[in-house]
Amino acid sequence: QVQLAESGGGLVQAGGSLRLSCAASGRTFSSNGMSWFRQGPGKEREFVAAISGSGRSTRYADSVKGRFAISRDNSKNTMDLQMNSLKPEDTAVYYCAASDRSGDAFRLSEYAYWGQGTQVTVSS
Repeated sequence: QVQLAESGGGLVQAGGSLRLSCAASGRTFSSNGMSWFRQGPGKEREFVAAISGSGRSTRYADSVKGRFAISRDNSKNTMDLQMNSLKPEDTAVYYCAASDRSGDAFRLSEYAYWGQGTQVTVSS
């Protein structure tokens, strides 16, 4: 059974940093695109960042570009999201997702596997 487990969420002050991690089990995703999405209170789930299977290609939402960095370690079947200069509007549940394709897709429909999410709260 495929499982994606996020960790690293929490409460942080504006301007602070957090590092989220996603650990995959049940299959290897070393050839598959992975991503982070988030869903804020009363909002739809939105794309944050994606990384290709090889890790050579990344893509970011404009709202996080320059502040967040996505990375992966295929030897460990893990993916991280380093979040710096956090803002209150970054407050959301962050979800890890994995695709059956290799690219750094940004569409929610591209991802077949999802974690349960981890809460990130940024106070002002």
